[in-house]
Amino acid sequence: MIPNFLVTHSGGFHADELLSSVILTQLFPQARLIRSRAPEWITPGADRIIYDVGGVYDAAAQIFDHHQRGAPLREDGQPYSSFGLIWKHFGRDYLAASNLPEAHIDVLHASFDASFVLPIDLMDNGALSPSIAGPLAGLTLPVLLETLKPVFDEVGPDAEDRAFQNALAIARRFVEARIAQSAAKLRAEALVKKAIEDAGEGRILELPMGMPFRSAVVKAGAEHLLFVVHPRDKDWCLTGIRRADEGFELRANLPAAWAGLTNRDLEAACGVDGASFCHNGRFIAAAATREAALAMAELAVREAMSVGLGQVATAG
Repeated sequence: MIPNFLVTHSGGFHADELLSSVILTQLFPQARLIRSRAPEWITPGADRIIYDVGGVYDAAAQIFDHHQRGAPLREDGQPYSSFGLIWKHFGRDYLAASNLPEAHIDVLHASFDASFVLPIDLMDNGALSPSIAGPLAGLTLPVLLETLKPVFDEVGPDAEDRAFQNALAIARRFVEARIAQSAAKLRAEALVKKAIEDAGEGRILELPMGMPFRSAVVKAGAEHLLFVVHPRDKDWCLTGIRRADEGFELRANLPAAWAGLTNRDLEAACGVDGASFCHNGRFIAAAATREAALAMAELAVREAMSVGLGQVATAG
């Protein structure tokens, strides 16, 4: 069934129906988006999908609300919002329509649900507070999207609908960008896996270009790797590998003597012609050539091993 109408509630909007609208309007571009609480619109019919309104969750009838008693829960007992319900039923079709490889659809569907959809569901249901983000609470995506509502004295008859459409365009960019990043990580995995095989027992991973690499390194169990080298624009980049997805601790830092130095000062400190930059935080450096970047990486490995960081990384 191809709907003629996509129906959600009128009035103030929240992240869950905005993000649901991103999915549905992309899948059904010919359908008219209706924002209404009028009974004639929020009554199920063969020509419409209704979400975040209506007091019923009935996928067969194409109505996806979560505000009623006995609202739907995930298998682990966590609540759905309309976004979670729409993603559950239409997310795979959305990904397939985005021309992503069929082999990646289920992985991307699950990862996007866990990392993006579920937090929206929890926040919309009051099961998660933005306050856990501390000083960044006002910069979480649901809060930012709600700042796009009309102000109190903007009382034009179409003010809320115009604001909704503006917010919808912005929400769409976030969804598309997040999925594109996740899809890129999957594409990168094959390249990183080959590079890990080429590195053997060496401590340096050389990649053909900058790309996400940590998840592939972890999946491969390549705990011996300490640094990554790859071309970047007109120079070469040398970076550390984070120990965990959260936080910034590295398996090994670049040498302390290089911190904050550039060009001749850095060349003098490390003895490598073409060394051009080392961040003061010692997590990234640059060089003019591949040879210089690899030479710097070898020196960094040697120092890390001499102070025991390499052994710690291997054990961890």
